[in-house]
Amino acid sequence: MSVLDNWQQWKDFLGDRLHQGEAQGMNKDTVNDLAYQIGDYLAKQVEPKNEQEKILADLWSVASPEEQHAIANMMVKLVQNDGTR
Repeated sequence: MSVLDNWQQWKDFLGDRLHQGEAQGMNKDTVNDLAYQIGDYLAKQVEPKNEQEKILADLWSVASPEEQHAIANMMVKLVQNDGTR
């Protein structure tokens, strides 16, 4: 089972990666830029696996680059308290 198959597992995975990046000294701007790059890659290359991902993909497809950055930043905020720590 892929982490993309289940929304909570995906959030936990992202939360773990966020905490790893922060522990290695990544600043907020770098984290947000990486979140944007990951979101852009997923939107272009990966088929959504659940309803939440489908909604995000639809939103991403109609958003301007500035709005896409905002979506990525919101995803970072959403997963800040997720993960296995």
